[in-house]
Amino acid sequence: MKSNFQITLLFCFLFLTIFLKSEAQENTTSPNFIFYLADDQDLLDYGVYGNPKVHTPAVDALAKEGMRFNNFYTSQAICAPSRSQIFTGMHPVKNGCMANHLAVKPNLKTVITYMEAEGYDVVLAGKGHVKPNSVFKWSKYFKSVNHRYLPLDKLENYLETTKKPFCVFITSDFPHGPYPKNSSYSNEDIFKLPYDKGYTPNFKRGYYQNIKDDNTQLELVLNMVKANNLVENSIFIYASDHGISGKWGVAEQGLRVPFVVRWPGVVAPNSVSESLLNFVDVLPTFLDIIGAKIPSDIDGKSFQATLKGSQAPIHDYIYSISTRQNIQACKVFPSRAVRGKRYKFIRNYNSMEVVTSNYGNNPAVNAFIKIGAESFPNIPFEELYDLENDPYQKNNLIKNNDLSEIKEELSEALKNWMLSQNDFLLTEKMPLIKPTLHPLDRVSKWNKVSKDLVGKISESDYIPVHY
Repeated sequence: MKSNFQITLLFCFLFLTIFLKSEAQENTTSPNFIFYLADDQDLLDYGVYGNPKVHTPAVDALAKEGMRFNNFYTSQAICAPSRSQIFTGMHPVKNGCMANHLAVKPNLKTVITYMEAEGYDVVLAGKGHVKPNSVFKWSKYFKSVNHRYLPLDKLENYLETTKKPFCVFITSDFPHGPYPKNSSYSNEDIFKLPYDKGYTPNFKRGYYQNIKDDNTQLELVLNMVKANNLVENSIFIYASDHGISGKWGVAEQGLRVPFVVRWPGVVAPNSVSESLLNFVDVLPTFLDIIGAKIPSDIDGKSFQATLKGSQAPIHDYIYSISTRQNIQACKVFPSRAVRGKRYKFIRNYNSMEVVTSNYGNNPAVNAFIKIGAESFPNIPFEELYDLENDPYQKNNLIKNNDLSEIKEELSEALKNWMLSQNDFLLTEKMPLIKPTLHPLDRVSKWNKVSKDLVGKISESDYIPVHY
C-alpha cells in the first residue's frame, strides 16, 4: 500500500504533467496557426455577412472575437486552384494549378517547406485536393472520414499531444455536395441573395443543411482549441475556398470569399477590414508573423499590419482567372479579370465577338473553340463594372466613353500581371489544356459531343504542360 507521502507525490506529478502540457504551447513565443477552410460557400451565406436565415453561429462568434474581411479574394473560383494559392503563395498560372484537378508544378516550395524550416509542424486534416504528393509532403496528414467528415478524433489527439508550434489546415468537405434529400429547411427558409434568379434552386435546401452541419464541425474544433488552452497563443482563421454561385467564372460571388481572423491580444475584436487581399497573401503573412524571410518569387504580400489595425492598402489591384476546361461541363472559354478599389475589368478571350480569330488549322479543334463561344453567347469580349454601385456585375459599362481612361488603366494592369505570370493566353491562340478528368471530346452525362467529334483531339493539340 502506498503511503500518504507517495500518494501526494503521485498527485503532484500528475498535476505537473497536465499543467506543463497545457502550458507548453502557451509559453512558446511562436503562435500557432489554425486555418479552417469550408468548401463551396458564398460570402453572403453567413449571418455575419448578412444572411439572417442560414445557421452559422460559430463563424459569427469568431467575427465578434476578431476581424472580418469584406474584400478577400481567391484568384480562381474553384477548389484545387484556390487551395494551391493558399499553400504556395502563387497565383494559378504561376503555380501550375490553373484548372481544377491539376497538379502544381514540380519542385515548388510551399507553406510546408517554409514553416517546417522554422520548426513548425504543418498539418492537413480533411480534404486534400492538391497534387503532387512529392510537393505536398505534410508533416502529418489526417484524411477525411468516409471521404466526407473531418477526422476530429485524430485532430484532437494531435492538439492534445503536440509540443511543437503548428500550422494546421482543417479542410472541410462541406457545404460542397452531395446535398441531403432530407433537410430541416424549406424553400421559404432560403434567403434571396442579390444575384439570385427569380426561383429557388432545388439544391439550396440541402446546401443550407450542409452549412448547418459544417457549423457543428467548426464548433467541435473550436471547443478542442479551448480545451487544450490554445486560444491565446493561436491565430484562428476561417474562410471558404470560393462561392458556389459564381463557381468556374470571374463573377464577384465566386471570387470574393469570407475571411475571419481571431488573434487574441493583437486583432481588435469585432473589427472590419475593407482591404483588397488575396489567398496568395496568406503564406507571406504567416512567415512575416513568425519573423521568417518572405521568398521573393511568390506573388503574395504580408497583411500582418492590416491585422494590427493598419488602413494602408496592401494591393492596388486584385487579379483573377477562369477556365471552363477540365470540369464536368467542359468548354473552351478562358477569362482574365482585374479589379481596383472601385472598378473591375474582364476580358473573355473566346467570346462570340472574337471566336473566328481564334481558329487555327485543325477543324476539330476549331469546332470545340466554336462550341465554347456558343455556350456563352451573351458574354462579351470585354466587361467593365463599377463595383461601388454595382457589386454583382449587372451593368456592363464597357461602352461608356467617360470611363475609357479607367478601362485603359485596368487593361494595362491586367496585361502586366499576365506577363509576370507567363500566362499562356499571351502566346497561344486559343489553348487547349490537357485534361486529367474531363476531355472536351468525350461524351458524359455532363458533356454532349457529336459523334463526328468524339476522340478527335490528339496529344499534340494540347499546350505543353508540367503534369
